[in-house]
Amino acid sequence: MEKNKFNDVKNGVQQIIDFIAEKNAKEANNKLVEISDELDELLDFAEEDEDLMEISRYQVLLNQLHQKIIGLNGQANNPI
Repeated sequence: MEKNKFNDVKNGVQQIIDFIAEKNAKEANNKLVEISDELDELLDFAEEDEDLMEISRYQVLLNQLHQKIIGLNGQANNPI
């Protein structure tokens, strides 16, 4: 598997983090869906255990970021 693909995923994850920092839940969620789809495609063609482990790490990270996005939506609906 090409490491370039993981670089694209890594950059996408950074963009999600940046959107979360900007409290832009909509864009963060859109990017999360895009990166999640990309990971699914990588998973379909993964042949080596190392690739599967890397994909799994990113999936866990995306799940955690999704929880943060959900938290942002809650904050947006309930301003302090």
